Amino acid sequence: MRQVASVVLTLLLVGHLTMAQSSASGTRKATAKSSQSQVSAQLTQMQKALESQQQQIQQLMQQLQSRDGQIQQLQQQMTQVQSSATEAQQKADAAAAQNNQQDVAALKSSVADLQTNTTNTALSLQDTQKRIGEMESPLAIHFKGITITPGGFLAAETVWRNRALAADVNTPFTSIPFSGNNQGHLSEFYGSGRQSRIALLAEGKLSNTKLTGYYESDFLSAAVTSNNNQSNSYSLRQRQLWGQAALHGWSFTAGQMWSLVTETKKGVDNRSEALPMTIDAQYTVGFSWARQYGVRVAKNFHDKMWLAVSLENPQTTLTTHGNSPNFVVGSLGNSGGLYNAFNGNYSFNVAPDLIGKAVFEPGFGHYEIFGILAEFRDRVFPCGATAAGASCQGTNVTGPSAFGAFNSTKVGGGLGANARWSFVQKKVDFGLHFLGGNGVGRYGTAGLADVTARPDGQLGMIRSYQGLGTLELHTAKLDVYGNGGAEYAGRHFGINNLVVPAVPVGYGAPGFVNSGCSTEQVPGGANGFTPAANPLPKCTGDTRVIIEGTFGFWYRLYNGPKGRVQWGPQYSYVVRNTWAGTPGQPAGNENMVLTSFRYYLP
Repeated sequence: MRQVASVVLTLLLVGHLTMAQSSASGTRKATAKSSQSQVSAQLTQMQKALESQQQQIQQLMQQLQSRDGQIQQLQQQMTQVQSSATEAQQKADAAAAQNNQQDVAALKSSVADLQTNTTNTALSLQDTQKRIGEMESPLAIHFKGITITPGGFLAAETVWRNRALAADVNTPFTSIPFSGNNQGHLSEFYGSGRQSRIALLAEGKLSNTKLTGYYESDFLSAAVTSNNNQSNSYSLRQRQLWGQAALHGWSFTAGQMWSLVTETKKGVDNRSEALPMTIDAQYTVGFSWARQYGVRVAKNFHDKMWLAVSLENPQTTLTTHGNSPNFVVGSLGNSGGLYNAFNGNYSFNVAPDLIGKAVFEPGFGHYEIFGILAEFRDRVFPCGATAAGASCQGTNVTGPSAFGAFNSTKVGGGLGANARWSFVQKKVDFGLHFLGGNGVGRYGTAGLADVTARPDGQLGMIRSYQGLGTLELHTAKLDVYGNGGAEYAGRHFGINNLVVPAVPVGYGAPGFVNSGCSTEQVPGGANGFTPAANPLPKCTGDTRVIIEGTFGFWYRLYNGPKGRVQWGPQYSYVVRNTWAGTPGQPAGNENMVLTSFRYYLP
């Protein structure tokens, strides 16, 4: 600004001088006689004008200095403002970054929520589509929070035997006839749909507790009015009917179910029983099982070990010969009590059977050990075998009498083991089973006796052994199986010296008469439906061992969302050997061919 003022002042001075020079020159040209006084006056005026201009310039310089000071103040203020602005910008940038992070976090959260909502929506859509699909083709029925799944199969089956048993597709192995039986010279063929099965599974959730109920039935039972003549209307049979509560590895199950003796494929889980793949509804000799009432408690230890204990419905099976009327085990059923009053023998039981089992699955194979504890009781009449007019030994009581009657209880039981292995990606299964003990015969497929009776009327335990080996091959369409098993019942007998002549008593006695087992007898009636009595006269024929070999396969014609259709044949050969008597040791054998065509519900 100072430089600008100096330039302006110089220009003004030069301009005035130029104008003065121009005016003087003009005056000299116009009048040659200009006076000195006029020049002096003009110079004085010019000096005053110059002084005035200098004062103006000085004032202007002061104004410029004042403005420079103001400009410096402004510059300082601007610097401060800029510094404040920079600091504010930095703070604003930091705040913006923080806000951006919060915004980014909020945005990420929103995206995650959106993804979750999208996933939930997709899952909900899938569930909806599934429910729509289930409504069109439901796999289960949903009722008040309970999932109900129907199951079972429809069966068309046949059986052919070279020796007649008058039996459906379940084989009574201890009835295999000897050559002295009329039916031992006749074959038989039957067609049946009675193994068709109806099942219903109900599952629900209560807090952390899983609730399960299961019902299963078929038609392999015979009411007293049932026959094959026209309607073939056989009664519906209860196979299984139980409920279960499971929580934190514990399970409590009660009802009619497979006995804890029965081998399972997974832990001790119900509905995972390792049943033989046979068509024969009595399964295969050597297989230990029962379906009966039970109360079971089980604990699962990390899917590696299971412990279970059960109380199960007891029953005494008895076979004895040569006894006097000096004991009572049970009776026929009471029709008013809804038990079979025609051919059902019900023992008067002391207590339920106690069964315990431990299962191990270490990573390869499935292993079980189990034990049975059972009590057997009868009422004994020491004087019941006394002949009329004779005195009861050691007393003054004459003739048969209930004097001194008492209850006698015997304890029996056994130990067993099961093992199963899978090879070649679970395409080959191999299993072994064993059970042995006293009074455990009824837990075997053949149904050999638990006990016999001694001459004094007290019960005697029959030693029993059961063994089975199974081999199964599996492909996508085909299951092939082979079974080999045996069941053994030991001798238990005595001599009744209270009668004359003395006779052997019990089971498998060498003195039992077997002379009529191999000699055919005439029919027992003239109506065509009364073959020679079974057991035959003079043919005791107590079973020592029953052996069976079985081979068969199942071919799946269709297996898909509409269910499963399969067909299969089975061949079995059974040998029944007896204890040697007087004379001889009779034996029987049976060839059986069964077929089955089944449709399983999906």
